[in-house]
This record gives sequence, C-alpha cells and structure tokens, in this order.
Amino acid sequence: MTTIAIASDHAGYEMKAQIASWLAGAGYEVLDLGCNGPESVDYPDFATALAGAINDKRAARGVLICGSGIGISIAANRHPGIRAALVHDVTTARLARQHNDANVVALGARIIGAEIAKDCVDAFLTTDFEGGERHSRRIAKMG
Repeated sequence: MTTIAIASDHAGYEMKAQIASWLAGAGYEVLDLGCNGPESVDYPDFATALAGAINDKRAARGVLICGSGIGISIAANRHPGIRAALVHDVTTARLARQHNDANVVALGARIIGAEIAKDCVDAFLTTDFEGGERHSRRIAKMG
C-alpha cells in the first residue's frame, strides 16, 4: 500500500480532511501531519513536516494545502529532495509528474474546490514521470 503524506495550514484544514478521507477510501495509507483544526498556524511548519516524511521515506508522495497553495509550496521547495508543484487543474497536476517528477502537490483551498482538488490529486498520483534525457537532465540540475 502506498503511503501519501498530507498536511495543511488552517486555511486548508477542511480540504485536507476531505482529501485524506477520499485517499483512504481509494486504498492509500494516509499519513496526516496536521494541522488539526481551524486555529491559525504557520504553513512552513507543516511543509517542513511533510518534507521530512518524504525524505525519511515514510511517504512516497505528499499533498500540501494552504489558502492559495503558494506559500506552502515555496516553503516545501526549500527542502532538498522536494519538488513541490502548485497545481490548479488536472493538466498542471499531470504535467508536474510527467515532466518534473514532482513528489509533492500543492493546492489552494481558497482557489479551487474540493472536487477539482481530488481530480488534481488523482492525476498527480496516477501519472508516471516520463523520464527521458531532456526531463531527467533538467531535474538533475535542481539537485
């Protein structure tokens, strides 16, 4: 069973709960790293926790959610080994995997609805990296 780490700040808390439940129903093991309620928290703390889970191999991939998805994706990308992609639709989610081998998807709970978010996560989890010299060379330059 594939383990997916998921984390959010307060703005993404409700969407995180919906996606975590949907992932569990789809057969994934979900590693919920918080936050645990709607009280204000700092998104970098949750991006750091999720990056640790990916880098420690406790999870294969990750889902991060904040209000816009911007802050939490920037915070995640500060960690070595993390390639977090902010996505808004199925196409960007699919391309994040195909071309960039993203291991974390970031979503904006105030930007997209829960159904689009689920579609994005599904595309992210079911799309393979297409590899090839061109894409692999570019990823290698990111460290």
